[in-house]
Amino acid sequence: MGLSKYCFSKQERLTGKKKIEGLFKKGSSFYLDDFQIRHLPSGEVGHNQILISVPKRNFKRAVDRNLLKRRIREAYRLNKHLIDKAEDKPALYIAFIYLSKHILTFDNIQAQLIKCLERLGNSYAE
Repeated sequence: MGLSKYCFSKQERLTGKKKIEGLFKKGSSFYLDDFQIRHLPSGEVGHNQILISVPKRNFKRAVDRNLLKRRIREAYRLNKHLIDKAEDKPALYIAFIYLSKHILTFDNIQAQLIKCLERLGNSYAE
């Protein structure tokens, strides 16, 4: 296994209009610190797929939105093992929506994301 568990591959990105619409229509959500998390079991076995959103309403400059998305993606990549699942359980579709109006440091984002991932892991652990 080694370092491969710390990769963020293309299969882990949530793409496709139908999948994203399904997540936002049928998925559950919760708020934790500066994030809203939407999640939905995918019904298929494979990688968890994530979507990261930083609203243009809060950050007008694309540079700021991209910085925050990079920080969130990196924090997820380093801590995704917290929601690793058994081989036979369906994967999750997850949307991380950044709600703060301030640019947080990587350490703050990572601490909040760890809390979110632990809560997600506990809700799907059986």
